[in-house]
Amino acid sequence: MRALTIAGRRIADDEPCYVVAELGHNHGGSVDTALQLIGMTTRCGVDAVKLQCRTNDTLYSAALLHQSYEHESSYGRTYGEHRAALELSQGDLVTCFAAARGAGCAGFATAFDEHAADRLMGLHVPAFKIHSGGLTDRPLLQHVAAFGLPVLLSTGGGTLADIDRAVQWLGICPHAILHCTASYPLKSKEANLRVIHTLRQRFPETVIGFSSHSPGIAFSLIAYAFGARI
Repeated sequence: MRALTIAGRRIADDEPCYVVAELGHNHGGSVDTALQLIGMTTRCGVDAVKLQCRTNDTLYSAALLHQSYEHESSYGRTYGEHRAALELSQGDLVTCFAAARGAGCAGFATAFDEHAADRLMGLHVPAFKIHSGGLTDRPLLQHVAAFGLPVLLSTGGGTLADIDRAVQWLGICPHAILHCTASYPLKSKEANLRVIHTLRQRFPETVIGFSSHSPGIAFSLIAYAFGARI
């Protein structure tokens, strides 16, 4: 039977859905706001809260970091200033993950690069999330797989061949594959939820999930009915 365990919580076809609250960078770089979001979502009964972790100086080119980025949703004059303003410190992450554990749920993050993965490993996260852009990032996937912790792999924009290669790179590392459509917000005509059936057939021993970019929970309910368990 396909199954995965994160922080003692078993995820399988015969279990309730494992619900992850995507906090992302909706905290705007404020640890106080992040803690408010964690409190709100954990009171809703989620199984985990997820943040994001990047190493801006090595993940992005100097040209991109110095590019002008002044508009109404920007947190800085340049893209580098914008990204830096949104990144929580190591101490902030400690505080957030402790708050999640105190509320009875898991706390982990998306590792956008190897240095970020090392930072998170130092915080004893119970799992890693890989963003859709990391689906073809062999060094990142192999680096994270070496830790041996569960990996949740998003597949937005990827082909089945891309997913096959990513699974090979993860090797024996426990993992789940999340159907994802790389559009924000998700439109109903682009959801392609029947891909969940395809992934379940193609990977019969692997937990399949759904990473939704849609407002509301309707798509997630249908995804669960189709066999998504995250």
